[in-house]
Amino acid sequence: MRGTKRLEKLLIQCITDNQENAYRLAYSYVRNKEDALDIVQDAIHKAFLSMEKLKQTGSLRSWFFRIVVTTSLDYLRKQRRVHVMDDEHLELVLPSSQDRYPNLDLARSLEELPEKYRVVIILRYFEDMKIEEIADVLQENLSTVKTRLYQGLQRLRVNLGEHEQEEEHQLG
Repeated sequence: MRGTKRLEKLLIQCITDNQENAYRLAYSYVRNKEDALDIVQDAIHKAFLSMEKLKQTGSLRSWFFRIVVTTSLDYLRKQRRVHVMDDEHLELVLPSSQDRYPNLDLARSLEELPEKYRVVIILRYFEDMKIEEIADVLQENLSTVKTRLYQGLQRLRVNLGEHEQEEEHQLG
């Protein structure tokens, strides 16, 4: 019983410390504020229901993020819908865009990436996760994550270049 209470405290601390990160991760999948909040709430509930299955508390953060990813994917399978974001909605959802996204072009370019690339880039550069942690969270092979990160960054550069050319054309 004592071990369960300790694990519960660790889980609460993990969730508290990572609540914004979990929200951003869920949002990166569903692109809807309310749905992302619901997903995080469901993920927290699932985490508490299955916390005794956790083998090592050292991987608690990755384990919780894996639950968020799985819950997000389950939600998308059930809903089968795609959200298109306009600039105004993007600014509302990302209130700290100066902190998280240096400019709106980067945010737009990220949103244009296919999900498999976007999520890896967000986890690596905005959530400061190591490649190994990302592989664990997404339950993907390490080389797959590295490839997606590389290809995603290449596509991001192309997207950013296109946005830059559009702006130059509009100004010229």
